[in-house]
Amino acid sequence: ILNTDAEGRLILCDAMTYAERDEPAAVIDIATLTGACIIALGRHPHGLLSNHPPLAHALTAAGQAAADRVWELPLWEDYQEGLDSNFADMANIAGSRDGGAIMAACFLSRFAKKYHWAHLDIAGTAWKTGKAKGATGRPVPLLTQYLLDRAAEAQREDGRAAH
Repeated sequence: ILNTDAEGRLILCDAMTYAERDEPAAVIDIATLTGACIIALGRHPHGLLSNHPPLAHALTAAGQAAADRVWELPLWEDYQEGLDSNFADMANIAGSRDGGAIMAACFLSRFAKKYHWAHLDIAGTAWKTGKAKGATGRPVPLLTQYLLDRAAEAQREDGRAAH
């Protein structure tokens, strides 16, 4: 642990490891994980990173339909070496500030090898500041639409199976 201020990702990786027990079809974690996401994307879209392109696409489509947009950031293998450590299995932060939101998701991705996974970084979207300050309720519209889309897809598949 190189930085105790990066504690959120440690808690998430524990929950993600626990989720393996249930063999989920997909895991979507949501967190105000990094200020770096605010710097990268501002306060309009959620940051999205995923180890499964179809899941990322489904979340992106749901966000568009619900007017609760995401912007997918890369989770390329090239970034993983930034978490290498000389004295531990891995570091919980990278050695530089470069790609901070991506590096946090890279850390989480190491605990999502057994299922499809997506991370929504809502650091820039969860709260409004100024006169309208307070919680936004986001990404509830996105997630609701995603679940409605999955339910509709399951109904279509059930209908095809019945024929």
